[in-house]
Amino acid sequence: MSDDVSRLGRFYCEVLGFNTVVEEGHYVEFKNDGVRFAICAKSLMADNTNDHYSFIEERKGQAFEFNFQCESPEAVRLIYGDFVSKGAISITEPMSMSWEHTTGSFADPDGNIHSLFAVNPITVEEE
Repeated sequence: MSDDVSRLGRFYCEVLGFNTVVEEGHYVEFKNDGVRFAICAKSLMADNTNDHYSFIEERKGQAFEFNFQCESPEAVRLIYGDFVSKGAISITEPMSMSWEHTTGSFADPDGNIHSLFAVNPITVEEE
C-alpha cells in the first residue's frame, strides 16, 4: 500500500524495470520474471475494508521487501549502481557478508528496503 501509488508505480517501472499489467489511479499491478504484485492506495483499501485500522493509521516500518538474486557479486555491484543512478535510495552498498553472499540494500520512495544478492564463489585453497 502507498499514499502515492503513481510515484511508487513509476519507481518500479523506471528503476527496477517491472512491466505494468494494470494501471488505475489508486492501483497498479506489475509482472516481472516470476513475480506479480500490486500496489493499492491505502484510502481505497480502507474503503474496501470498512476502515480497517491498518489502512488508516500511519505506517511504521516497511510494507514489503524484495530480494533479487543476481548471477555474481559483480552483477550485484553493477545492478545496484544502475538502480541508485535511476533514483533508488542507497541504504548499504554491496559488500561481502559473513554468510557468503554479496549483498546491497536500497529503498523505494516509500522507504521499503530491498536487496540484491549473489552467492560468493567458493575459493579453494591450495595446499
